[in-house]
Amino acid sequence: MQVLAITETPDRPTIETFIGLHRKGINILVICKKDWKYEHLLHEEGIRTCELIFSKIIDFRLIKVLKNILIHENIEIVHTYTSNGLSNAIFSLIGLDIKLIAYRGIVGNVSFYDPISWIRYLNPRIDRIICVCDAIRLYFLEMKPNFMAMPSDRPVTVYKGHKLSWYQNKPADLKKFLIPEEAFVVGCIANSRPRKGLEYLINAIDLLPSNLPVYLLLVGRMKGKKIENAIKKCSKKEYIILAGYCDNAPELSAACDAVCLPSVKREGLPRSVIEAMAYGVPPIVTNSGGSPELVEDKRSGLVVPIKNAKAIADAILCLYEDPIYKEKLGYNARSQISDNFSNDDTVLQTHNIYQEVLS
Repeated sequence: MQVLAITETPDRPTIETFIGLHRKGINILVICKKDWKYEHLLHEEGIRTCELIFSKIIDFRLIKVLKNILIHENIEIVHTYTSNGLSNAIFSLIGLDIKLIAYRGIVGNVSFYDPISWIRYLNPRIDRIICVCDAIRLYFLEMKPNFMAMPSDRPVTVYKGHKLSWYQNKPADLKKFLIPEEAFVVGCIANSRPRKGLEYLINAIDLLPSNLPVYLLLVGRMKGKKIENAIKKCSKKEYIILAGYCDNAPELSAACDAVCLPSVKREGLPRSVIEAMAYGVPPIVTNSGGSPELVEDKRSGLVVPIKNAKAIADAILCLYEDPIYKEKLGYNARSQISDNFSNDDTVLQTHNIYQEVLS
């Protein structure tokens, strides 16, 4: 089986999925950014890579290059992981009997009324859309108007799996952020997009009793009026740490007492939450997108309503006041990843989809 995977900067789970497929006998060629930090893992397995950067929705020069690759490599399946990669792949496949599989990692932003959607995820040339959570699959199936419904077998759910063995590094030292050792630290790894709802988490910190040593560690690019205003209005600014972008986000999560992702919409299967859970750190998430599929409320974490700072504050307070319960949730969170979000399952399910579309 000859597969071309079109990516740009694939994460560790995606890379390991390619390795797993390769070990199952699939000859896979990966398009990715040259010298990307995980590219060497592919080369060590004998998986070939090449660089094509699809920066435009339609790039006729690259479409021609891509078509030549498809013909020369006798590709049977194209598996795209980026939106621009998908639209360019669709044009490159004109006149070729090659199957097309698309990856989708977030809920929404696709519409029957949007012309761009028709040259991406709504294009009938696509054989399967692999969705990282059931919320995405259901979004595709429930799109309006009903008379234009997507075929029910096109979107399929395949959780992006991880392995606990990837998360063995020592937790980061938070002393450089001047956080006291006795502090209860809530981590949040995210960039400040409107859909992440970070202002609700900041407001939640403001609602906690003033005598609690609860610190909020924000990791990522924190820009935007909503978050800036929320911090400005917060009476506990000294308890909010803006760490900026850090390349050791999983280790920072591991050093926290809890993590929180207060998304308000379009959440897929949040990697930052999975990484924290793999380290045994209990998560607080909202009931947005795929988060409730990842976190089982009151068993492997706490699930709260969207746009509800009071509910987030109550969840933080619950974990702060009951260390034994916090420990139990963290233990179950780690088990949840190993039992239900395994990379081995991702490889097997992806392999089965490949066989299905070729049969």
